Amino acid sequence: MENLKEIEKSAGVQQHTCSRCGAKTNFAPGTSALKCPYCGFETLIPRSEESVGELDYREFLEKVGNEKESSEAQRIHCEKCGAETTMPAESAAGICPFCGANMVFSGSVSRLIKPESLLPFKIGRKEAFVSFRRWIKGLWFAPGKLKQYARSDSKLAGVYLPYWTYDSAATTNYQGERGDYYYTTEAYTAMVNGRSVRRTRQVRHTRWRPASGTVHNSFDDILILASKSLPAKHIEELAPWDLNNLVPYADEYLSGFRAESYQVSLPEGFESAKSVMSAAIQNSIRQDIGGDEQRIHSAQTRYSGITFKHILLPLWLSAYRFHEKVYRIVINARTGEVQGDRPYSAWKIAAAVLAALAIVGVIILISSYN
Repeated sequence: MENLKEIEKSAGVQQHTCSRCGAKTNFAPGTSALKCPYCGFETLIPRSEESVGELDYREFLEKVGNEKESSEAQRIHCEKCGAETTMPAESAAGICPFCGANMVFSGSVSRLIKPESLLPFKIGRKEAFVSFRRWIKGLWFAPGKLKQYARSDSKLAGVYLPYWTYDSAATTNYQGERGDYYYTTEAYTAMVNGRSVRRTRQVRHTRWRPASGTVHNSFDDILILASKSLPAKHIEELAPWDLNNLVPYADEYLSGFRAESYQVSLPEGFESAKSVMSAAIQNSIRQDIGGDEQRIHSAQTRYSGITFKHILLPLWLSAYRFHEKVYRIVINARTGEVQGDRPYSAWKIAAAVLAALAIVGVIILISSYN
C-alpha cells in the first residue's frame, strides 16, 4: 500500500509557468512537454521511474475507506447537467464542457481518490477539429446552424474523464443442465400434384441431464466509466483505448485541460465490473457443461485477488444547444474517433420528401405516355 501515501495532491486543472517568459504553459498533445503559447518554449515533463501499478481493492477499502486519505479538489458543479469538474484555483466561474451552461464555483472542496495514471492527450485541438468538421459534414439533414457552430475550433474543450479499472480472479460453482440432440423418424402425409403421398422426416429432440461444476476466470483491466455526465453509449463507442500506454499521474499532463471528478464510487464501479465479467463467466459455464444446449439454474461466484486503478482518459468534447435540447460530440483524444448526438432539420427532411415525391410523380407521368 505504499502508493496510497502518495495520494496527496489535487487532480484539478493545473497551470505551470514558462521558465523563459513567465506565461502559463499548457501540455502539448502528442509530446511529453509543456509548451508556452507565447514564446513557444518547451519544458519536458520529468520522466517518472515508477510503473503504473494496481492497488489492492479490499485493503484499500478496509484501511483507507472509500473517500479517505485522498486528495482535496476544488470542484465546480453544473446545475444543468450535474457534471462536476475541477477548475483552476484562480477561477470562480466557467462554461460547462458537458452541456455549455454557465457554472459558478460554490466554494465547496471535496476529498477525492487521486488518479494513479492517465493517458495523455495525443491529438491536439486542430487535428481534433478536422475530425469534428468531417463528422458534421457527413451528417444527412443536419441543420445549417450546426455547420455554422462547427466553424471555430474553440468549440472544443479538452477534458479528462475518470475511470476505474479492475483486475480479478473469479471462481464460480454452478448447477444446470446439459442438452444433447437426438433424432427420430416421423411419417407424414403431403399433397403432391393433387395426390396424397406418404413421406418421412427427421425430427430433432433434446435429451436433458443434470450438470454441475466449477469454472475459473481471470480478468484484466475491466474498464468502468466513473462519470454520469455523458451518454454511456457514445463513450463506449470511443473504444478501444491503448491502456498499455498509461503513464504515472503527473499534474503537468493536466495543464490547460479540465478533469471531471468521478461520480461513481469505487465499490459502485466494481458492481458494474461484475456485470461485465458475468457475460464471460456465463460463457465459461456453457462451455464447461458442453452439449448442444445448456441451462444454467444457479451460479455462485467468488472474486479474489481484486486490484484496481483510478485513471483519466482524454477526450475533446463539444456541447451545443438546439431548440432547447443539449447535443454532445465526443472525440477520442488518442485515436480521433468521433461519436455524438445530432439534431435533424425538419425543413430539410420535408424538402427531401417533396423532392422524392416529385421525382416519383415525373416517373409516373412519363410512364403514362408510353
